[in-house]
Amino acid sequence: MITATELTLARGAKTLIKSSSFTIHANHKVGLVGANGCGKSSLFASLLGTLPADGGNLTLPSSWKIATVKQETPALEQSALDYVIDGDVEFRQLEAKLAQARADDNGTLEATIINQIDTINGYSLPARAGELLHGLGFLQAQLSSPVKAFSGGWRMRLNLAQALISRADLLLLDEPTNHLDLDAVIWLQRWLKRFTGTLVLISHDRDFLDDVINQILHIEQQSAKLYAGNYSAFERQRAEHLAQQDAQYQKQQKEVAHLTSFVDRFRAKASKAKQAQSRLKRLQKLPDLAPAHVDSQFTFSFEQPDTLPYPLLSLTESQCGYSRDAIILQTVNLTLVPGSRIGLLGRNGAGKSTLIKSLAGDLALLQGERYCAQELKIGYFSQHQLEQLHMSSSAIEHITRAKPALTELQARNFLGRFGFSGDQALDSVNTMSGGEKARLVLALIVLEKPQLLLLDEPTNHLDLEMRQALVLALQDFEGAIILIAHDRYLLESCVDEFYLVANGQVTDFDGDIDDYQHWLTDEKKLSVKANKVLNEPQVDKKQQRKAQAELRKKASPLRKQADKFEKLVQQCQDELTDVEAKLADSDIYQAEHKTKLTELLKRQAKLKQDLEVNEIQWLDLEEQIEAIMSQAC
Repeated sequence: MITATELTLARGAKTLIKSSSFTIHANHKVGLVGANGCGKSSLFASLLGTLPADGGNLTLPSSWKIATVKQETPALEQSALDYVIDGDVEFRQLEAKLAQARADDNGTLEATIINQIDTINGYSLPARAGELLHGLGFLQAQLSSPVKAFSGGWRMRLNLAQALISRADLLLLDEPTNHLDLDAVIWLQRWLKRFTGTLVLISHDRDFLDDVINQILHIEQQSAKLYAGNYSAFERQRAEHLAQQDAQYQKQQKEVAHLTSFVDRFRAKASKAKQAQSRLKRLQKLPDLAPAHVDSQFTFSFEQPDTLPYPLLSLTESQCGYSRDAIILQTVNLTLVPGSRIGLLGRNGAGKSTLIKSLAGDLALLQGERYCAQELKIGYFSQHQLEQLHMSSSAIEHITRAKPALTELQARNFLGRFGFSGDQALDSVNTMSGGEKARLVLALIVLEKPQLLLLDEPTNHLDLEMRQALVLALQDFEGAIILIAHDRYLLESCVDEFYLVANGQVTDFDGDIDDYQHWLTDEKKLSVKANKVLNEPQVDKKQQRKAQAELRKKASPLRKQADKFEKLVQQCQDELTDVEAKLADSDIYQAEHKTKLTELLKRQAKLKQDLEVNEIQWLDLEEQIEAIMSQAC
């Protein structure tokens, strides 16, 4: 387990965490949250051993293998698949030893190493690496492409896959969803839920946290405190804690005022000097309580536009793309009116960003008509907008350049709503973090009073508090919204309808994010089936139906067995979830609960074993059924 005892961490003169103690038990999944700059990354560095504690201790088992996502990826000739396989260091070491043993013609050593590779499932590693890459959005043809052929965002996905395949005891993930689209985020959620090691996850995606983790480690006001449960449970507990803290603080302030008043009135009176001295001592002994406080309080809103024309913008019979040889979308018909709140769904590369660029007018239509209302102001947020900021200018200079009528004080007050307090408003853009740049772009958009918002992944660099402020602002926005996001909470909170961008078309999607997950699964099955039947000869339909009926009859007993094991897998999973929820409660580790803890740990181990056995039986039967049924295809 990971144990922090009176831990203090600092960066230069700034103390980030002070005298904090907590324990993270093995196999727990912990979300590390707090405002930007509070010390989350520094705690990661300390866990990795690259940042020593400035006070107290932070310990973890010396035998643990730790994996994290590398921040740099060299331009290698090595294939994407081989690069990911490098993440299993032990396999690569055994592979090198095996090659040496063969070169030395040492048959005995060769056999030993082969057994070791088999023990760590090394021979299935290429298949598992391929599965990881597919889940993260790579196409089959890309697995053999050299690493240097991929852009920065895709190289980060390669680094993520390399960390996931490492068989780590402790997995440290810092904003793993930042470079992913919604499809890959959904896949990663499922993968991390199955991960059996200890996970510490920094994320600003509350739905992602809710789905994956079972504890929250919150850093606030130099204190790191552990909460049981997911992020929603943490919010409830924190709200209760803040209410209690505020009540205690207000009560103390009344007592302080009363005692101070008495001392001030009677300190000089001889007859009351002893009583005044007694109350002064009482004042000095009062505990040091701070007022309840929540970090990162952003309070901004989109102002009412001067006009709201109807419609705002439309595309009619439009082709969107980059040239006649690179048409991405065909026959797009889309009309945006005040109150339209549309979320775009679709696989990476399907054309979502292309559609937004076409709507914004940044990308000329190849065919069709784009109607834009007179005096329409579009608030367009994308990574491109962040790159277009003037690197040498300050936040105040950006605001006053956009609105020359504003005084410096007015500009400061406006920026304060976006978290730029004090001299932060004077810092140049080239010294800003990604989150600060994103907040500045949002501030510039709000300043223009747009009637239409085109938002392409607006939350990539925003912390939880700013994301919540954005959600509230979008909910009150009276114009139209088109939103691309991998943040489920943002989509579900701000969107009324979804459009699916797929197969070169933009169509209404009748459903929610859960339905989209089912659509992704169905599309994958269809894709696999299509690959199987590609180029196969035509068969007699009557004979095929007869053969399929016979095969279904043959597979029927196996189907009953498979259904039985599927139910057992679900039962084991449900009970395991319940047991792990109890183990996530820090109270269970108190001395008086030792017997109960032992029982739960034994039950957890037994359930994991049963789950694995039943899953193997179930999957084996499914493979047998699939093999039988494929004979008729």
